[in-house]
Amino acid sequence: MVIFRSVSEIKGKLRRPVVTIGNFDGVHLGHREIFRRVREIAREIDGVSVVITFVPHPLKVVAAHREVRLITTSQEKDALIEGSGIDYLLEIPFDQAFASIPAAEFVQRVLVDAIGLERLVIGYDYAFGRGREGDVGLLRELGTRFGYSVEELQPISDGATVYSSTAVRRLVSAGDVSAASLLLGRHFSVTGKVVHGHERGRGLGFPTANIETEKDLIPSVGVYAVKVCLGERLLDGACNIGPNPTFGNDRLSIEVFLLDFDGDLYGREITLFFIERLRGEKRFAGLDELKAAIASDVERCREILRLARPVASESGGDWDCMAPAKR
Repeated sequence: MVIFRSVSEIKGKLRRPVVTIGNFDGVHLGHREIFRRVREIAREIDGVSVVITFVPHPLKVVAAHREVRLITTSQEKDALIEGSGIDYLLEIPFDQAFASIPAAEFVQRVLVDAIGLERLVIGYDYAFGRGREGDVGLLRELGTRFGYSVEELQPISDGATVYSSTAVRRLVSAGDVSAASLLLGRHFSVTGKVVHGHERGRGLGFPTANIETEKDLIPSVGVYAVKVCLGERLLDGACNIGPNPTFGNDRLSIEVFLLDFDGDLYGREITLFFIERLRGEKRFAGLDELKAAIASDVERCREILRLARPVASESGGDWDCMAPAKR
C-alpha cells in the first residue's frame, strides 16, 4: 500500500481511482465492508482502491472540549487498512484551516484535480467539509458536474447491532471486550512498552509487567485473560487494569502477569489481545486474600486461554507474532 501523508505528495492522477472517505477509527467490520466494496469496484473497472482519512481525528480539532478516546493509534489504523488490501491511503493533516474548507472545494481540489476520482463509495451516515455539508446529496450533485458516480452503502450490522466506532468505544470502555471483538472482527489490542512499576507483584509471587502505551482507549478497570505477543512468541497472560485499591494507589496502571514465562521484559514492546474479562477491580482485606484472588484469576485465565487464539487480521485469521502487520 502506498501512503500519502498530504495531498502535495500526489504527483499525478491515479489510475481510475475508486475512493472512500472517512475517519475509520477502529477499522471495524462496517469499515471493512466499505473497503471490500471499494476493492470490488476497482477490480471491475481495472482501477485502484483509495482510502482518504484525516490526522488527527477531526473531533480532536473541531470538538476539542469533548474527550474522544480513539480505538486505534495512527500506526494501527495504517496497518489495518493495509491489511484490508487497499492500494493507496491518503492521510490529510487536519486543522482548523482545513475544517473551514467548503465540501465542494475539497471535492474539486482533492478528489477530482489531485486524484482523478471516478467512483466514490461512502457509508450511510458520512458527511464532511465545512458544517458537514458534504453529504450524499451534494456529492451526487457534484458528481454530475465532475463526472464521477457515488454509491452510498446502507447500515452494516449483525442483525442486532449496527457496526460503529461509537459502539466499539462504549463496549471497550465498559470492559466488554468479548462483545467488542464481534464488531471489530478481531480482538481489541493494546501495544506498549514495559516500564518499571512498584514491583509488588513479584513480592506476591506473581511478577507483572507494567505497560506504558500511547493508546487512547483502554478497557474498564478489572482483570482480563489476554494473549501476549512478545517478539516472535505468543504467550498467555492475566492482565489487571486499575489503580490497585488494596495498596491505595490512585493512578491507573496496566499490568500483565505472563503465565509460564521467566525473563527480563523491561524496555521491550508487547501487544496484549483482550480475550475475556474475568471481574471488576476489587479492594481486598489483606495480602493473603489478594494472593488467593490472583491465584484464582490465573487459573481461570489458563482455562479461558487454553484454546483461544487472538484474531487480528482482515481475513479473521490467527495473529502471527512472526509476521505482524506492517507499521
